[in-house]
Amino acid sequence: MSEPTTTMNETDRDSVSRNQRVTELRNLIDSLRMADEIADKGYLISSSELADLMDVNASAVTSRGDHWAWRNWVVSRVRREGNQILWQLERAD
Repeated sequence: MSEPTTTMNETDRDSVSRNQRVTELRNLIDSLRMADEIADKGYLISSSELADLMDVNASAVTSRGDHWAWRNWVVSRVRREGNQILWQLERAD
């Protein structure tokens, strides 16, 4: 008699996983829209801000060099202000 409960729990787990995946996709779209706006407006962003946007560790940003591609953007190291490196995004396509 416990089989229907087990099946419901598996279904609930699947729907939670799906909901989490959809939420992650929405967050990704928000990040990509922000990247587009940053590129369009010519904003400069710090390594930590860029890392947050990319959802990586800040050291992963700074270790890539001065000029590299991320998804649909070219990322360029522009200058250093104090102890911060500033980056610029340009749409690649």
